[in-house]
Amino acid sequence: MNKSQIRKKIFKIRKQKKQKKLTFDFSSILKILKKKYIFGKTVGGYYPYNYEIDILQVLEKFEKKNFLISLPKIKKKSQMDFFEWSINDPLVVNKFGIPEPISKKIKYPDILLVPVVAFDNHLNRIGYGGGFYDRYIKKIRKKKKVVTIGFAYKYQKVKKIPADIYDIKLDFILNNK
Repeated sequence: MNKSQIRKKIFKIRKQKKQKKLTFDFSSILKILKKKYIFGKTVGGYYPYNYEIDILQVLEKFEKKNFLISLPKIKKKSQMDFFEWSINDPLVVNKFGIPEPISKKIKYPDILLVPVVAFDNHLNRIGYGGGFYDRYIKKIRKKKKVVTIGFAYKYQKVKKIPADIYDIKLDFILNNK
């Protein structure tokens, strides 16, 4: 299957399942960060959209541990940056229907939590097809060390993602095993 076929298949399953909130062992996330020697305190998250895994509880736990939270804003030419946000801050809805922070303070994450449409055993992922995260990860890694963690349901795992030179592998993918 090509990426478009995989994406279509997983979207259909994800919409049918409308999963309830998953809980992730927050201490295991902190262990990952320690193992990767990530001691920075800025987390780039995402606001759940279109049946994505709701990671707001994870962001809230990071914030309670004094991490700075940031969320992406879509820019022109399929680019994005992450802007400071707190769990209680208001959001505005962008042209894609995705809530974004109103802050104008760019924050480069040390830890980037990434939404996943599909993934494989080799830490390849498929997103929505716009390349936003691949471009952003490539850009930020020129500036600093960042660990990337994807969140997915186990049914989003496929045998093989047909990755190309523009696709950036994630460091970790957490799912409900």
